[in-house]
Amino acid sequence: MKALYNGRLSDVWEISKTNVQPVWVQQAFKQNYLRWNDDKLVISMSGINPSMKFNLKISLFSYPGYASYPVGYIGDFLDITNHRVVSKKQFYKHYQIIEEDSL
Repeated sequence: MKALYNGRLSDVWEISKTNVQPVWVQQAFKQNYLRWNDDKLVISMSGINPSMKFNLKISLFSYPGYASYPVGYIGDFLDITNHRVVSKKQFYKHYQIIEEDSL
């Protein structure tokens, strides 16, 4: 879908196993940049920034030297234009939906 963030147009996808996937999401799954781990979406694209909460958890609970990838949960939004994962609450607070994806 298209949404406005800080006055700029962004391509975003509501993370879900059942909703419509834009072409860029389909390509990312094919190239293994996106993959499911139970109900979590593991994002191995470079430049995607997880939330501050995720960064804090990783720094407190992970071991140095192990790879850690940003994770999105069902209902979160992946903003590919601004390289970030956004919670549903933050999305509806800071974004304005312009165009919904259709089947």
